[in-house]
Amino acid sequence: MGKRADSKALAGADGVGVAGGSNSRIDNAPELKLVTSSKRQMILDGMLEAVGADGYEHTSVRTVLDRTGVYRQAFYDNFADKDDCYLQAYDAGVERVETLVLTAAAAESNWEGKLRAGLGALLDFLDAEPDIGRALVVEVHAAGPEALAKRTAALARINHFLDQARAVAGNSQSPPPIAGEGIAAGIHAVIHSRLSAGGTDSFRQLLPEFMYFAVLPYFGPESAAAEMKASKAP
Repeated sequence: MGKRADSKALAGADGVGVAGGSNSRIDNAPELKLVTSSKRQMILDGMLEAVGADGYEHTSVRTVLDRTGVYRQAFYDNFADKDDCYLQAYDAGVERVETLVLTAAAAESNWEGKLRAGLGALLDFLDAEPDIGRALVVEVHAAGPEALAKRTAALARINHFLDQARAVAGNSQSPPPIAGEGIAAGIHAVIHSRLSAGGTDSFRQLLPEFMYFAVLPYFGPESAAAEMKASKAP
C-alpha cells in the first residue's frame, strides 16, 4: 500500500523486531518486546497485500514476514497464526474502506447523493488498490466460515443503508424488503467477478450502471436514468 515505505522507515527507526535494526534480537533471546502499533499495522497491511497478490491458500506467515521485514517473533507477539492475522486484517481493511465511503457520503444531503459519493469512493479505492480489494472481496471465501460471517455482517450494513430509500420513496413506490439485499449482493457479485478476473478496466466506470441498478427499484426508471447520467459527469 501507499504507506509501506513510510511504515518501514518508522519501523527501522525504533529497531524493535525489524531485521537489521539496532535493537534487533535473536529468536531465543529471553526478553521479548511487544510489537509496536506501527509494526502491527505493517503486518496487517502485509497480510492483505500478500493474500490479494498470491491468494489465501498460497500465503504463509513467512510470506508476510518477507513483505514487511519484521521478525517471526514480532508476528506471534500479536497474532496466533495466519488465520488470526487475516481475520484481524480483514476487520481493519473493511473499517478503512467503510471510513472512506462514509466520509464521502457525509458531504451529501440526500440518499441518492450519499450513495453516489459512497460508491464512487469505494470504486476509486478498488482502482487504487486492487490487491487489497481481492483480499477483502475474493479471498475471504478461502479463509473459512468466520471470515465469511464478517463479510455477511458488512453486506448487512450496506443493505441497511440502501433500504433507507424506502422511507424517502414512500409506501406507494417501495419495493419488497429484499430489494436492498439484492442490490448489495448484485454490486458485490460484479466487483467480485472483476477482481477475480484481474482485468485492468476501471472500476470507477461502473458507477453509472451501479447507480441505475440501485435507484430503479426505489424511485423508478426516470430517476434511475437521471442518476445514471449524473454519475457520468466529470
